[in-house]
Amino acid sequence: MKLYDFDGMFEEKLADYIKRNPRGYTEKQWEDVIPVMYAKFGDTQIKSIGKSPNQFYAEQSDEELLSSLVAHLKKGVPVSEYLCNAIESRNMEELLIPLLDGSEDEVSYALNLIGASKKALPVYMRLLVTSESEDVRNTCVDYVKEFADEVKEEALSNYAKGIQPEYMLEILSRCTARDDRVFDLLIKAFRTADDNLPMRASYLAAYGDERALPYLTDKIEDTDISYVDFQELKFAIEALGGTYDKERDFSSDPYYDLIKSHGAMNIDIFKDLK
Repeated sequence: MKLYDFDGMFEEKLADYIKRNPRGYTEKQWEDVIPVMYAKFGDTQIKSIGKSPNQFYAEQSDEELLSSLVAHLKKGVPVSEYLCNAIESRNMEELLIPLLDGSEDEVSYALNLIGASKKALPVYMRLLVTSESEDVRNTCVDYVKEFADEVKEEALSNYAKGIQPEYMLEILSRCTARDDRVFDLLIKAFRTADDNLPMRASYLAAYGDERALPYLTDKIEDTDISYVDFQELKFAIEALGGTYDKERDFSSDPYYDLIKSHGAMNIDIFKDLK
């Protein structure tokens, strides 16, 4: 199978253009212009091939696209967005799932191309337990959370066995069907939290059961909590329909001083984790 480095071809064209137009755009303008040029290049016929990059991949079968991806990765030829876009435009989940047991690069590309998929859940749950890559585990948990109810029993079992407990809590916090086992587990994890108190509070906020309010309200009154803990607890209380308006003094908290000095008192540093 013939492999083409379309990204390399584009970079050559771009470098030539910049050389001929050294003052064409500012650095900021280039950030907006390059993606437009890249997209246009995808529909530009390349004389040596007789096809545009997009046409080249559009004419391949699903199996050929998969073989192209694997060959690019094995031979170290850059994988272009044109190839990825062609794969994403097809229903190729079943063909891509086996790559989740492949090389590091194959796993990375397969995760991104498959995305949140019910069909891939068994493999994602297995990777959460077996993968040595934190990036892979974090990506898997993000996808699995969208189907939390589907894997609830497995997550409960894993947690009971001490298998990746934090990931299992995160998944369980996204369950939509009320289950006292899940609620009790999230409450217990919150009450026994130490350095990860903000995260455990965010799980209660995500689960959305207002029965957690007394536990959150009791904890926020603790005079030993940090400003970061306070902010996350306050968020969780408000997320569950409660309020907390009591004035607190965190002037001796180094994190409070740091955030205040940067003018970022309202930043929620855990927002991407919810």
